[in-house]
Amino acid sequence: MTRFKNMLAPALFGIGVLLLWQFIVRFFQVPFVIFPAPSDIWTRLISSLPMLGEDFAQTVVRAVIPGWIMGSLSGFVVALLCDRYDFLKRGLLPLGNLAAALPIIGVAPIFVMWFASGPLSKIAVVVVMTFFPMLVNAVTGLASSGKLERDLMQSYGASWSQDLLKLRLPAAMPFIFNALKINSTLAMIGAIVAEFFGSPIVGMGFRISTGSGSMSLDLVWAEIAVAAVAGSTFYGLLVACERWVTFWHPSYRR
Repeated sequence: MTRFKNMLAPALFGIGVLLLWQFIVRFFQVPFVIFPAPSDIWTRLISSLPMLGEDFAQTVVRAVIPGWIMGSLSGFVVALLCDRYDFLKRGLLPLGNLAAALPIIGVAPIFVMWFASGPLSKIAVVVVMTFFPMLVNAVTGLASSGKLERDLMQSYGASWSQDLLKLRLPAAMPFIFNALKINSTLAMIGAIVAEFFGSPIVGMGFRISTGSGSMSLDLVWAEIAVAAVAGSTFYGLLVACERWVTFWHPSYRR
């Protein structure tokens, strides 16, 4: 019942925003090419389902998910190496801060030039965007266990791997899931932006770019709606997995 109440408030608020949007556009007769009404967007979405499905497969299935997995997994593996070897931590973490400041709008066309306009260039952009958030969060999480717990493990003569698996990795799980959730949104943004600079004649970013150029704002908003639903679903699945894995965390206690 509590979960239903928590979901009811944002659902009602979202419906209210859509109704207000519809009323403002119709009452003030906002031009279609500037701001289409939700009903127009819905009509275009339903009529373009096959095309939107192809765009979803091209962007999400072939670029976002592979890039998210590769970037997050490689960032986690390098975080383990940084935890084991301190000189790697001192060398890579400053680079992580530098990479986080790189503008995706400048990196994306370079990767398209390097890897051509297929899915590989979008995967490369997503990997770059998701690698360092996982690295920084995982390194921080692995160092978050308490000093008393670490001293206790040392007193038992635990090896580095035993200390990692039994103490520091479980303590790092909230940080790791935080990185996974951040990366889920970064991956979607990175793949869509990369498609602006080179893509086959399919893809969510390609469709948004060409739709904006041809004043097909209803199609643009339909693609945005699909991206929002896909991203929210992806994020929600990660939240559910996080709750299952980190059920012991104090934030879940009532």
